[in-house]
Amino acid sequence: MERTAAVARDTKETRVNVSIGLDGSGVHDIATGIPFFDHMLSLFAAHGFFDLTLKAQGDIEVDFHHTVEDAGIALGDAVNKALDDRVGIRRYGYAVTPMDETLATAAIDLSNRPFLVYNAPSGISNETGFGVFLAREFFRAFSVNSGMTLHINVDYGESEHHILEAIFKSVARALDMASGADGRISGPLSTKGAI
Repeated sequence: MERTAAVARDTKETRVNVSIGLDGSGVHDIATGIPFFDHMLSLFAAHGFFDLTLKAQGDIEVDFHHTVEDAGIALGDAVNKALDDRVGIRRYGYAVTPMDETLATAAIDLSNRPFLVYNAPSGISNETGFGVFLAREFFRAFSVNSGMTLHINVDYGESEHHILEAIFKSVARALDMASGADGRISGPLSTKGAI
């Protein structure tokens, strides 16, 4: 079964089109008008082995927030649809990723109970124009709309670029693990009988 989905989100502020294949090879085509965000989404696709196309047009002349949040909403919705009934998946995933002086961890439960815990160093200068705060807004929208519990913790780091890169890579690797099939699981991985 191909686990793919496509989502279009149109508002007065943004237009976002996403397609994702969870069982891909990391092929990606990203264009949001925010170069550093494009870089992070490309890393997400490559390190999660997701085939991802994400095109966004937004009111970035106002600020990046609407585009980033709506990309998170659309990507989360696409992941949720691609997961379908979540039968046979590992459900849980975890990754620790170093990036030079930075160490980030991500833990995921594809539980259909969305929640975000996001801990990153405070007082980091915004060197990318994208920022640790905007990344939190992206992951909040992504976790809510994909139906995942997502914990992101950056134990330490100095460069905003390195912090964000370690976060996006960790989330991708954890999601690849959590969404992966396990032949020992015949239904949803829950004693309730449903996720």
